Amino acid sequence: MKRLQYQQILALVVNSSAKQRGDVVETAELVTQLLTEQLDGVTATVWLFCHQTDSQTAVASCGPLQSRVLQRPASLQSLPHYLNELKTHRHIDACNSQIDPRLFELSGNYFAPSKVLSSLDVAIRINGQLEGVICIERSELTEQWGESEMYLVTEMAGQLALTLATKNHYQDEERLSLFRCATEQSRQLSMFINLQTQTVEYVNQAFEQITGRNRVDCIGVPMRELAFFSQQNALAELTLTDIERGQQVKGETQLSRADGTQYWLKYTVSQFTTNLGNQYALVTAQENSGEHHYKAHLERLAWHCSLTGLNNRSHFNLALEGCTKGLLFLIDIVGFKRFNDTYGHTNGDSLLVEIARRLKHFAQINQAWEIARLGSDEFAILLSDASAFPDLQTFTTQLYRHLAMPVLIGRERIEPKTAIAVVDLAAVANVFAPLTCADIALQYAKKKKIMAIQIFNSTLLRAFKEDAQIERDLHNAIRGRQFELYYQPLRDLEQQSFTGAEALIRWHHPQKGVLYPGAFIDIAEQSGMINAIGSWVLEAACRQLNIWQHQNANLSLHVNVSARQFFSGNLFEEVWQLLSRYQLKPKSLILEITETELMADIEQTTLLCQQLAELGVGLAIDDFGTGYSSMRYLKQFPITKLKIDRSFISDLTVSRESREIVSAIIAMANALNISLTAEGVETPEQEAFLAKSLCHQAQGYLYSPALRESDFAQFIHMAAQSATVGNRLTATVH
Repeated sequence: MKRLQYQQILALVVNSSAKQRGDVVETAELVTQLLTEQLDGVTATVWLFCHQTDSQTAVASCGPLQSRVLQRPASLQSLPHYLNELKTHRHIDACNSQIDPRLFELSGNYFAPSKVLSSLDVAIRINGQLEGVICIERSELTEQWGESEMYLVTEMAGQLALTLATKNHYQDEERLSLFRCATEQSRQLSMFINLQTQTVEYVNQAFEQITGRNRVDCIGVPMRELAFFSQQNALAELTLTDIERGQQVKGETQLSRADGTQYWLKYTVSQFTTNLGNQYALVTAQENSGEHHYKAHLERLAWHCSLTGLNNRSHFNLALEGCTKGLLFLIDIVGFKRFNDTYGHTNGDSLLVEIARRLKHFAQINQAWEIARLGSDEFAILLSDASAFPDLQTFTTQLYRHLAMPVLIGRERIEPKTAIAVVDLAAVANVFAPLTCADIALQYAKKKKIMAIQIFNSTLLRAFKEDAQIERDLHNAIRGRQFELYYQPLRDLEQQSFTGAEALIRWHHPQKGVLYPGAFIDIAEQSGMINAIGSWVLEAACRQLNIWQHQNANLSLHVNVSARQFFSGNLFEEVWQLLSRYQLKPKSLILEITETELMADIEQTTLLCQQLAELGVGLAIDDFGTGYSSMRYLKQFPITKLKIDRSFISDLTVSRESREIVSAIIAMANALNISLTAEGVETPEQEAFLAKSLCHQAQGYLYSPALRESDFAQFIHMAAQSATVGNRLTATVH
């Protein structure tokens, strides 16, 4: 009787619109509602499994224990025994769920906390694949699950499986329709080839657009009638062999259309097997003729200078790579930027073209195998046989004079000035980069006033090696904290007291001992490490100044800033962070930059100086008098101090010109209300002249060399004591 009743209940699910349209959630809700109505005191839940994400989801639940669903484990990997039971036996009928061995993975952390005492779990399967489960649970023990109850739940599970299958079928049809539409709309060629019959079974609309051949004419034809086989037979047969081995093949090939136009095709071919066991090759391809044309154009541009017609740096580097013999000439037009600014870029280009023409002539005569324009005003030549030029100096001099011959540009008769560096590649092979050696030699050549020629030799090589070693050691110095700040006192000439110091870096080299900045700062500048070193100096100085201020020492501290650091774009942010961190008194930190570096970029300098001044940072021009500052710029920059270069101080007592220059600088600074410090004071006579001329401060060996922090602190303490004793003696006398 119950079986008949359950069949009527089952018919409600079978005939439901939700099941017909494959709506799994709505069908599951109907199933759980009917099961709870027909089975006394049960909670029915439908769980669906997702093996790809290792998860299970409750899509519907109904009954008094409905809230316990959240306590069921979400991971399928934690339930291997449970899932195997469902897959093998289709159902688990547990009269006591908490002790049933088939449910041990759920008993401790699910059934006990949820107060579920008996359960009936029936698998939802499609073609043997476990897709989910219907769980019937009670909060009381069940003596035995009845046959009719199991029948009802099993049939409900079957209906849910059919609903899932309907849904999957609809989704498959939708995906197939979507695939067809996308393939036909795609601008990428798609083709299916039956590997058993070796015929084309499908091509999309893009086939006609790319190949110019009607797609209908290709369907059903042997694949060897395709242009790929007829025009690139060897490549096509090799591709077919690889495909039959199960490999995916990617490549590019050039083909011709019926009208004779050529095009490039980028293709991918892969094998797949259908559900019926038929083997196919999927060919996808797209035309990339434009890419090849553009690439060819770029290659022409990439290897040549469009102005002079010479090869460029990239091409030259490839030619030079691995070259171990011959001669490398590096030629630079001295003062070319100034010429460009004076005569204009058009005339500048004319000069470059003429120099290039002369170098081509030189290269042809001497059978050079590479000539290039490396940069704006830099050229290079490679000669393959160094032994052909026994008198290299004379030979290079002839080239120098040839390039220096006058040239008429516009209405101007110009005498170009070049600098030439020569490197014997065999002498530096496998040791140093030839262009690096040439650059070093070129710097020496530019310093010569008469004949700007420099052949790279053992002396330069030795200096280069030493500099290279210093550069390598600098990396270790930065990481290994081998730097230390020394402090040279600054004396106020009017108050006769020490009011500050200049922070000077010292390098405690593991082998060479204490090194002064002159031994490594230039190398740090060239290698780009100066910013890291400068940042360390700035922070170490601010940290020390903070300590002095906490000790109530009224001292200012001067810190040198390199041009690279000054114009890096990060200095303002860096100083702002340090001032915020160490809470320094206004004007107690003074940054020094040399006069020449300060004038390198007037606009940026003005803006940065104003920003730093607003932070309360003092700014000083170092080595004043050696550059080309003007009164206008001194008024424009918010400068607080000038430091007179030591070259003017050293011969104050013997040179009238030095005395006049120093006096003029002091008068100018006083007129502009700018403080002055004289560097390199070594004698009482120099100090007396400066004090009489109203110079504000002095520093030098007359007072003290740069000292370590502990020695500096003792020096300041002793100076303060001496000043106190002096004041007491003065008071006693009066």
